[in-house]
Amino acid sequence: MKYLSTRDKTLRLSASQAIAQGLSRDGGLLTPETFPKLTPDFLGELRGKSYAQRAVAVMKLFLEDFSEEELTSFTQAGYASPTKFDDPQVAPLHPLTDQASCLELWHGPTSAFKDMALQILPHLLSASLVKTNEDKTVCILVATSGDTGKAALEGFKDVDRTKILVFYPKDGVSDVQALQMKTQQGNNVGVCAVHGNFDDAQTGVKTLFSDEKLRADLAGRGYFLSSANSINWGRILPQLVYYISAYCDLLNLGRIQMGEQVNYCVPTGNFGNILACWYAGQMGLPVGKLICASNSNNVLTDFLATGTYDKNRPFHTTMSPSMDILVSSNLERLLFALSGQNDKEVAGYMEQLKETGRYTVSSAIRARLAEDFYGGFCDEAKTSQVIAKVWQDHHYLIDPHTAVAYQVMEEYRQKTGDTRQTVFVSTASPFKFCDSVLHSLGVGQVQEGIAALDQLTQVSGRPAPAPLAGLKDKAVRFTESVDKEQMMDVVLAMLK
Repeated sequence: MKYLSTRDKTLRLSASQAIAQGLSRDGGLLTPETFPKLTPDFLGELRGKSYAQRAVAVMKLFLEDFSEEELTSFTQAGYASPTKFDDPQVAPLHPLTDQASCLELWHGPTSAFKDMALQILPHLLSASLVKTNEDKTVCILVATSGDTGKAALEGFKDVDRTKILVFYPKDGVSDVQALQMKTQQGNNVGVCAVHGNFDDAQTGVKTLFSDEKLRADLAGRGYFLSSANSINWGRILPQLVYYISAYCDLLNLGRIQMGEQVNYCVPTGNFGNILACWYAGQMGLPVGKLICASNSNNVLTDFLATGTYDKNRPFHTTMSPSMDILVSSNLERLLFALSGQNDKEVAGYMEQLKETGRYTVSSAIRARLAEDFYGGFCDEAKTSQVIAKVWQDHHYLIDPHTAVAYQVMEEYRQKTGDTRQTVFVSTASPFKFCDSVLHSLGVGQVQEGIAALDQLTQVSGRPAPAPLAGLKDKAVRFTESVDKEQMMDVVLAMLK
C-alpha cells in the first residue's frame, strides 16, 4: 500500500517513508491510497483477542513493510505493560445507559487519549528510520492544545536518535496539563510556551516544516524534522483500532448483533480522532452516524451545516482546551477522500483557507458530509451543567471534553429520534481539569494547582491517576515562552 499527499497524489510513499516524514514536503497530509476491508469473520476473530492483539491485526493491514513480529513487539511494549495503562482492557467501554456507552481512552501514562497513539508512534518511527536508511537524527516538532504535548514527550523521552520539542499556547491549557509538560523528564526533550492560541502554535510548526532553508540548515547539523501531531499517519492509524475494539466489546456485551450499526460521538478539535472513526467505517466497520461535538469554537459545526469552512471568527478559551482550535488540520484528509482523491481541488481549498481564512466545498462533498456526519456544539455553561448532571444521575465523573460529547449526543438523539447504540468518547481524565470539574460539582473554593487533585478525590471518592498524583514531587524544568515568530530560534538553539 502506498501513501499519497492530499495536495499531489503523484507522490507515492511507503508506510515507513510516510511515518518518518510526517508531513508531505508540499504541505499536504499523507494518506493511504486505499482502505482494506473488514469482514464479519475478521471482527469475529478480534472479539476474543486482547487490545494489543487487536491493534496488531488492524495495523498490519496498512503497514506492509512492517512484520507481524515487529508490530507485536511494539504493541506489547506500548499497551501490555501494567506500568503504562492502569486498566487491563486499555480502552475499556463503560455502559452508562441502555443505549449509550462511554469509551474511556485516558488510562495511559498521561491520562489522555493521545497515549493510545503516542505509545506506539515512537516504535513505528524508530523502525521507519532503519527501513528508510535514514542516518540523521529526527527532531519531532509538536504543537499542542494540551494533551498531545505531554503524550508525545512521554512517548519519545530518551528514544535513540530522536529529539522532541513541544510548543503550547501559554495561557491555553489547564494548570495540570502545563505542569505535566514543564516537569517532563528526559535528555532529548524540550518544551516552550507560545504567546497566542493553539492555532498560532500549529501554524508556526507547519511554517517550520515548509521552510526549505531551515531544512537545509538542520540537515547540515545532522537532523531532519518530523511530526508527532495527528498530521502524521502514524498517529491516525492506532486511533482506528479503538473504534474497532469498541465494536467488538459491544458484541461481547450483547448490546448489538454482528453487522448492526453503531453511532459514535467524538469531541473534536483537530479532526484526527473522528476521522479515524470515519476511516474505520470506510473499511467496513458498521458505523451509523458520526456525531462531531465541538465547544464554543464551533467552526466544524458550522462547516457541517453549511459546507463553508470559515475560521474568521472570535477564538474562545474554554474549559475544554484540547478543542480550542479554529483550523482543523485533518479535515484536509477527509476532503481528499470525499473529492475522489482530487488533489487539485483540495489544494485549492487549502490555498483559499491560507489567503482568506475560508472556503466552500462542492455540492457533492457537502452531500456526503450530510450523509455521514452530524455536527453540534456545547457552550461553557451547558458543559458545566452536564458534568454535574452525569455525576448526579450516574455517579460517573467526566471531564469537560467528554461532557461536550455527551451533550451533543443527547441533542442529536432528541432531534432525530435515532435510537441506535451510541458510543461517546471520553478523551481525558477528569483529574486533568480539576478546577472546571470541581466548580461544576458546586465547589465554591477550588484549591490552586496540584492541590486540586486531592480536593477532587475528596469530593468524588475517586483516586487521581497515579501519573497525575506524582506531579506533586516533580521539579519544573521548562519555563521559556516566546512569540510565534521566535519559534525557529528555539528549534535552532535546541539543535545547535
